[in-house]
Amino acid sequence: MTPKVLLVDDEKEFIETLSERMRTRDLDVSTATSAADALKLVREHSYDAIVLDLMMPEMDGLEALKVLRERNPELQVILLTGQGSVAKGIEAMKLGAMDFLEKPADIETLTRKIKKAQARKMVIMEKRLEEKIKHIMNVKPW
Repeated sequence: MTPKVLLVDDEKEFIETLSERMRTRDLDVSTATSAADALKLVREHSYDAIVLDLMMPEMDGLEALKVLRERNPELQVILLTGQGSVAKGIEAMKLGAMDFLEKPADIETLTRKIKKAQARKMVIMEKRLEEKIKHIMNVKPW
């Protein structure tokens, strides 16, 4: 199954180039140029991974990560930054980011992490389905 990815970055040229490179690796890529647009897309669509820029105007990546994870805790978010710091990386991981990469991210590394995110999401969804089935089996008087 083709991983479905949302790429979020305020740098239009960067997002166009990276999304094209990702598509050539058989990834289904949607893009957003702001955190607000990304939040709207996440409400409307399901993604296996969200690749989120750390430094954006209006709402930065950490703020967006908090909102995304509050709304949907199983979202797999990979943060990208051109100005990486260990402190920001630690904060991102504490907030639930799956990973933290510095720009320019190696496309092969990023692709591997996206596929890992897809696998993690599938495991989470399977566990949730198992719990739902167990609940139904215990509640229904067979």
